[in-house]
Amino acid sequence: MVVVGVTGHRGLTENQASYVAGQARRLLAPLADAGFAGITCLADGADTIVADVVLALGGRLISVIPADGYRDFQPAAHRPDFDRLLRCSAEVRRQDRPTPDPTSLMAASRVLVDDSDWIIAVWDGLPARGSGGTADVVDYARLQRRPVRIIWPAGAVRRPA
Repeated sequence: MVVVGVTGHRGLTENQASYVAGQARRLLAPLADAGFAGITCLADGADTIVADVVLALGGRLISVIPADGYRDFQPAAHRPDFDRLLRCSAEVRRQDRPTPDPTSLMAASRVLVDDSDWIIAVWDGLPARGSGGTADVVDYARLQRRPVRIIWPAGAVRRPA
């Protein structure tokens, strides 16, 4: 079974989210008949959008929870989606970390990359805004020789942090 890891930006606009969903569907649909899994940390934005595509195509959802308190680390508006996706997960891998911080987030991303055959990165191509950001995960994936397929709408700009 092919396992596809997901990393990417949070706080996407509606247009960016729609584009990401369509491109994720295009990349993942060919895997649906043979069976596949998507592995994600369920953050708002890219993680959630692609997780929904995985489920819609009949894939298995694998969730990596970086630390205790990770749910509360999510924006309040995202928590219902987080809870829903967690319930839909075929497997949940909880990391033994006390709090969600850049170190625990990057550690979870390493698990995600290490357990994937290839990666979907919803990434604008710019450096990470903080330690453990999407650019850092892409760099790690490339160091591990995981193919990375980048999704980003041409000319789109990420929202300010």
